[in-house]
Amino acid sequence: MKYALKRLITGLGVGREAARPCYSVALAQLLQSFEDIPLCSILEQVQEKYELHTVKKAMIRPALFANLFGVLALFQSGRLVKDQKALMKSVKLLQVLSHHYNHLQGQPMQALVDILSEVPETMFEEILPKILKADLNIVLSSPKHLELFLLSYQKVPAKLESLMGAVDLFKDENIPRLVNVLKSAATSVKKENKLPNVALDLLRLALKEDKFLWFWKEIVEQGLLTKPSRPTSFLCFRLLGAALPLLSKEQLQLVMQGDLARHFGEHMVTAKLSNQSKFVPEMSAYVGTFLEGCQADPERQVLVLVAFSSITNQGLPIMPTFWRVTRFLSPQALQDYVAWLQGMFLQPNLDALVDFSTTNQKRVQDASFNAPERAVLRLRKWIIHRLVSLLDTLHLEKEEALVEQVARFCLFHAFFKTKKPTSQIPETKQQFSIPMDTRTREFFTSAFFSLLQTLSTKFRHTPDQPQGGQPWIYRLVHLADTLLNHSRNVAVVTPFTTQQRKAWDQMLETLKELEARSSEAKATAFQHLLLLVGIHLFKSPAESCDLLGDIQTCIKKSMGEKTRRSRSKATSSQEPPWVEVMVEILLSLLSQPSNLMRHVARSVFGHICSHVTPRALQLILNVLNPEENQDEDDAVVITDDSDEKQVEDEEDQGSDSEDKNSESEVDSEGEESEEEERDEHVDPGFRHQLMEVLQARKALGGVDSDEDEEELSDEAMMALDESLSSLFAEQRLRIQARRDEKNKLQKEKALRRDFQIRVLDLIEVLVTRQPENPLILELLEPLLNIIRNSMRSNSSSKQEQDLLHKTARIFMHHLCRARHYCQDVGHCSAALHAQVERLVRQASQQADSSVALYYFNASLYLLRVLKGNATKKHMLESQQWQGAGASLGPEETGPQTSSCLDLDLVTPLYLAALSSFLTKRNSPLTVPMFLSLFSRYPVICKNLLPVVVQHMAGSTRARQQTQACLLLQKTLSARELRMCFEDPEWEQLIGQILTKVTENLCTLGEAQSRSEHQKQLSSLELLNTLFKMINHEKLTVDLTTLLGVLQGQQQSLQQSLQQGERSAGSSRLCDLYWQAMKMLGVQRPKMEKKNTKAVPNASESPISMKRKKKGFLPETKKRKKRKLEEATPEEGATPKGATPATGDDQPPSTGKKKRKRMKTKVLAQSQVDGTPATPAAKSPGPDTLTLSPSTPAKTPKLQKKSRKLSQVNGNTPATPTEPSGEKQHLKSLSKKGISGKSPQSALSRKRARLSLVRSPSLFQSGAKKKKLLRKKLKTP
Repeated sequence: MKYALKRLITGLGVGREAARPCYSVALAQLLQSFEDIPLCSILEQVQEKYELHTVKKAMIRPALFANLFGVLALFQSGRLVKDQKALMKSVKLLQVLSHHYNHLQGQPMQALVDILSEVPETMFEEILPKILKADLNIVLSSPKHLELFLLSYQKVPAKLESLMGAVDLFKDENIPRLVNVLKSAATSVKKENKLPNVALDLLRLALKEDKFLWFWKEIVEQGLLTKPSRPTSFLCFRLLGAALPLLSKEQLQLVMQGDLARHFGEHMVTAKLSNQSKFVPEMSAYVGTFLEGCQADPERQVLVLVAFSSITNQGLPIMPTFWRVTRFLSPQALQDYVAWLQGMFLQPNLDALVDFSTTNQKRVQDASFNAPERAVLRLRKWIIHRLVSLLDTLHLEKEEALVEQVARFCLFHAFFKTKKPTSQIPETKQQFSIPMDTRTREFFTSAFFSLLQTLSTKFRHTPDQPQGGQPWIYRLVHLADTLLNHSRNVAVVTPFTTQQRKAWDQMLETLKELEARSSEAKATAFQHLLLLVGIHLFKSPAESCDLLGDIQTCIKKSMGEKTRRSRSKATSSQEPPWVEVMVEILLSLLSQPSNLMRHVARSVFGHICSHVTPRALQLILNVLNPEENQDEDDAVVITDDSDEKQVEDEEDQGSDSEDKNSESEVDSEGEESEEEERDEHVDPGFRHQLMEVLQARKALGGVDSDEDEEELSDEAMMALDESLSSLFAEQRLRIQARRDEKNKLQKEKALRRDFQIRVLDLIEVLVTRQPENPLILELLEPLLNIIRNSMRSNSSSKQEQDLLHKTARIFMHHLCRARHYCQDVGHCSAALHAQVERLVRQASQQADSSVALYYFNASLYLLRVLKGNATKKHMLESQQWQGAGASLGPEETGPQTSSCLDLDLVTPLYLAALSSFLTKRNSPLTVPMFLSLFSRYPVICKNLLPVVVQHMAGSTRARQQTQACLLLQKTLSARELRMCFEDPEWEQLIGQILTKVTENLCTLGEAQSRSEHQKQLSSLELLNTLFKMINHEKLTVDLTTLLGVLQGQQQSLQQSLQQGERSAGSSRLCDLYWQAMKMLGVQRPKMEKKNTKAVPNASESPISMKRKKKGFLPETKKRKKRKLEEATPEEGATPKGATPATGDDQPPSTGKKKRKRMKTKVLAQSQVDGTPATPAAKSPGPDTLTLSPSTPAKTPKLQKKSRKLSQVNGNTPATPTEPSGEKQHLKSLSKKGISGKSPQSALSRKRARLSLVRSPSLFQSGAKKKKLLRKKLKTP
């Protein structure tokens, strides 16, 4: 325990500042657990350890913090307030620490206030005279002293009065000092983003003494808000939020209509967009807490919410339209707030608003910005948005009446107007004090359809609800019909013609017919479409009237189609024309930028996609064809309502952003003019006009330029200036016109791309819901054209990227990787084969491999379609008369697939593509493409393998040879491919490949370029793969020539490694070479490392040694040298210049541990290089291919898996020049019948594992390395 306390007390003053609180918390936990430890002794130990009077100047800061954290540890233990003696000592110590403000700031006083806040009143009265001086000037000198005074006033007011007398802080003479204290408190919590306690305590004291009005007016609004800084402003805002639960209704009205509310609004308008600068999230938290805490008082809830909604900037409220705090409103408060919004919309009361204008807005002299009509327009638009956004926070089960009230209000004032009030329609009694203009009504119309989108997605009716469980749009249509029938009281803003009213009535009749068949999903989709287009009749009567007629015709035909289908097969094979009309209707709906329209069109098309005809599909593809859209106008007119909204919003919010952009506008205009002069090409016509003006005014300098300048009068100069200014003004207008035209084209292109993205929804629905439809095959090339053109375009706009990503996702995930595909393609087999040919040819002609990949995958999809039908038939037949467990091999499926998939037509296509890939320098085709083809269709792979083998060697480029080797390496291991070959054919193919590999390896180690080096690497990798296959299948192959080539290239390989640097590629090449030699029965020789450190040559000087080892550690820093010096005198080192003994003579030993370490290093290095570690003295492994080059055996057999049982010490390892001895020894072992799992092999593997685990260079930490080194040094 003493040691623990000593360590913790020492840790309180460590140099690491982040560790001090941790030691303090640990000490507090210890004191809390062991209450028998006296606190006074701990405090004395801390003071003795960190004596402030005797500590050195350099250690004064850690000592101060040690004392502070020691007191905090005693306080956090919970025992300090119970121990009066320790408490008094801690208070004295904190008072001493408070004088060191430069280091501790106000932390000692803050700790003192925290401690005294939990002290009992009797003990507080005893301590108070010692910590608080009876001087008001000291109290008002700092926030901590004032906070201590307020704490004393709160806990022991009688003792405080006896000490200081009657003190009144809220006097006019104390205003400057109180303001300064609050400003310093705001600065002290700048980084903490919180309200200082002293400010909230002052507010509570003002409320208690009934001085709130004086405090708010004098201290806050006239004191803190006079030239406020950012910390001071945020202090006022936080004080406002914290004061909401404490104030009465009258006080809330006073606060929310004062200068602080205007200052808060100005901050909201002028602040930056980042959340760190805006106060909205923090104020929302304050308001949400207030609303949640006063659920039982709806009047106060409405009062606060209305007050924040009334803070406006030239009529526009500063709070966001979507404010999540409304979810805390009680039902009554929500009802009252909606009523206030509707009343303010109908009869705007600008005098009740807390309106303000920013500094830059006040400088604008335009009278239109200050007109009340503009303020009313901005206010009404905000109210419309707020009403619509309120529905997102409502619950349908609880506030259905309120939802209906808002929906009726929006519908009525968007499309109707009152002629005569009536009690049957409550909306007719709502009169406008200021008539609603056309712009506001258009904005209201668009907001109504946003309301429909919210209602259709968020609120779903249940069967037990009124109106028979109908959707909200159905109820709104019936409400509109009711309003139309009350023509004496209500009039439509845009009156219906006779034809339009007839279309409306027919729509209602069709809705009744569909309602009778509501059990069908198709009827529900058509009903939703009809309702949506019908409600649009109020917005665009002419267009919607025509659409309603066409939709009703299509619905009647589609619903009556079942009776006509049963007549004859001839009529049923012909798709009805209503589908094409319906597709045109859906395309026209998709042309409108409405998410609700998009959702409805997608839903309807999902129910009619099974009836789509080629003509209907072509209508969709015409929209998606980029080549036609560039030259011809679309059949569907794309509308964009966002332009009008953008213009209106820019007009409304122009004054809001003036203070942000007023200064930058001048700079941007100057930059634009400079960019125009720099970037725009000079117009020859403009240059000619400029020359004519200058010549006419004699302003061009010539030989007598000085005389001309003297002759030019002031009038001529003025005339010249006017001519030049008019000329440049015209040129500027021309440049602006060209720029506007360019922007217009870009905007049209963006609209077209948005329309195509929406139309892709129909393609996605068709592909996912009708994957077996033959029309799916017609989508391949149009989708590929979109992908190709999008990748070729240099545009990086969001629309282009979205179009590309969505098209690629539909093509790859929903089309090419679909589980189901077209089954009936027998009638179009020839066309599909031609399409495969076209796709393969286009894939080979692409300039980008990423585009070629899509074309190649499309061809594989068509092969899958052609092959899948016959395969399915064959599987059904085999299950009938062979049983369900029958398996089909590639030989059996060959004749069957030829009926649908013509290999004679398909194979030459891919053969030509493969030849192009292996001969062209820059081919867009890649290895993964052909690997995908080979893995899916091994029969085609069998026919293409000879071409790959042919290009492995010879006159082909090294890069193509590398690709061929890689293809073979990945392909030969496929089980499906092996099943396509007979055993003799397979052995013949392996022999041909080995011949080509042998030809490639004739130049092993002589690579002059990177491509040749990669070819050698891939050849060796392929060779090792072949060896594994030969070993696994026990094939008979002649390897004599290959062994001779490999042995002949060993010296050149070693020379190339010694001459150049041992890079990763060269090491990999060497490892692959010896891996192959091991399979042939030749082990890797053990490399003899020269011990230059222990036995340096006499001819070498220290300077030369240093030059050779430049960049390494000096010899004195290496532990191997110390080990070597210890081992040399004991074991006897050879004299200088002598060579180590060979044969039976043992070399000088350097110790058993060092030998193990050297073996471990070799093992680790070999594993890093990617090859298994093979000791040189061991026999060939179980996968070794052994043969004797001395005996000309044509087909050397594979040996059985065996290993040597022992190894003679001192014998040099077997080299490539001595393989015969190994052959004889292996033969002797095979005669004995030793299996591959011999005791020696298991023992060697165990030793390898142990040596790897004990390797200090891989798995041991630095501490273990040092411990091992100390043990070695101590060993005599």
